[in-house]
Amino acid sequence: MDELLKKISNGEDSFTQFKVNITNVDKLAGEFVAFSNAKGGWLIVGVDDNSKVIGVNSDDIKRLNQLIGNVINSNVIPPIYPLVKIENIEDKKIVVIQIDEGVNKPYSTNGGIYLTKAGSDKRKISPQELRRLFAESKNLYPDEEIVHDSTIDDINISKLKKFLNNDNIEILNKLNKNELKLVTLLNNLELLRDKHLTLAGTLLFAENPQRFKPSFYVDCCYFDGNDISVTKFISKKTLKGTFDELYEDSMRFIISQLRTYQVEEDFNSNGELEIQKEVLTELIVNALVHRDYYINSSIKIFMFHNRIEIISPGKLTNSLTVEKIKNGIAVQRNPILSSICKNLLPYTGYGSGIKRVLKINPNVEFINDADMEQFKSIIYRKKLGDKLGDKLGDKFLKLSANRQLIIKYMSQKSSITISKLSEIIGISTTSIENNIKYLKENKFLKRVGSAKDGSWEILDEI
Repeated sequence: MDELLKKISNGEDSFTQFKVNITNVDKLAGEFVAFSNAKGGWLIVGVDDNSKVIGVNSDDIKRLNQLIGNVINSNVIPPIYPLVKIENIEDKKIVVIQIDEGVNKPYSTNGGIYLTKAGSDKRKISPQELRRLFAESKNLYPDEEIVHDSTIDDINISKLKKFLNNDNIEILNKLNKNELKLVTLLNNLELLRDKHLTLAGTLLFAENPQRFKPSFYVDCCYFDGNDISVTKFISKKTLKGTFDELYEDSMRFIISQLRTYQVEEDFNSNGELEIQKEVLTELIVNALVHRDYYINSSIKIFMFHNRIEIISPGKLTNSLTVEKIKNGIAVQRNPILSSICKNLLPYTGYGSGIKRVLKINPNVEFINDADMEQFKSIIYRKKLGDKLGDKLGDKFLKLSANRQLIIKYMSQKSSITISKLSEIIGISTTSIENNIKYLKENKFLKRVGSAKDGSWEILDEI
């Protein structure tokens, strides 16, 4: 009873719906279908939209019980079995109908309408969502589906042979000697079916995958700020190609924008990348292999001054949660891609990737956004010289990367020259001079002594 009272006082949401009364069979069927296709919930009859208990009389209860029985037997496909209770609140009777999340999704009305919850209301299920629900109910996987416009002629033979050279050299030799037909090999690998490439075959080995699946690319953008709403970007690319190309180009895009840090005392020692390559590798491969290919959307790599976001279409599949994947539990959404990518990309397929990421960088954040149908990995960027950043404050972090680098190297070697800064940062001496002028005018640093024998001083307060 306490739970019921709490639900009524909290008002309507995705799991709780109020009705003063119900007389329409189709409307009741729609409510049952929406709850069953979502996460289940409570339909409470005898309460108005403002959480006021109105109650229903004995005749209404008798009629409602008959109506509910008719609906679940004839108006919801496949049938559902809700729990119906009569409760007494404030000396008024209400009917509480508990509908579980369906185990045989998707559900529809007998008129063929598929609905799901949308906040406290309901909405029609989109064709993409419906397709995915049907596939899941039949234990089909998106990477098994046929790409109807494709043929065996669309296979890039050199890419396929490169894969076979790593995966099974004996099969490659048989293919080269014509002891094994290409069509047989592709069918055995589930890359070809009924003379058409499967989605896995298209994404992994087609000459131009985006010709058949234009939404399956990687969208990269480096925003000039810490929010997607900024009006400028530093770099932007649309990456297309097969999986190996998407992986390599994604890594190249990110790494080319990252900073390196001096980790040894020697000024000329090799720098260390601000985000470990192993972390980026695991998360990019994870996005390619495990995204939801029933959603026609791109993978997004968004870079900001303070973080990188890798966004995969589709929430975690089945019963997976963020905590479960952190513990190495894996459920294959795309088993063909997962199997073949073990010898195509730096990928093990054992569900250990996220655990490795967190071992290297425990601060990586994962967000399973069920409402937006996306899974997001967030890698926070190392502050350029953490101690220096702490000393100089937030204004320092808003500087451009080149200006931060100038301050960093000056703090490490106060006598550093403009020509040396130009060499290690990789911009012209004129650009160095212009940036130094800005930093001096805005009181980030000052020159002490002569131009020849003096030194740079980083100001304590900015």
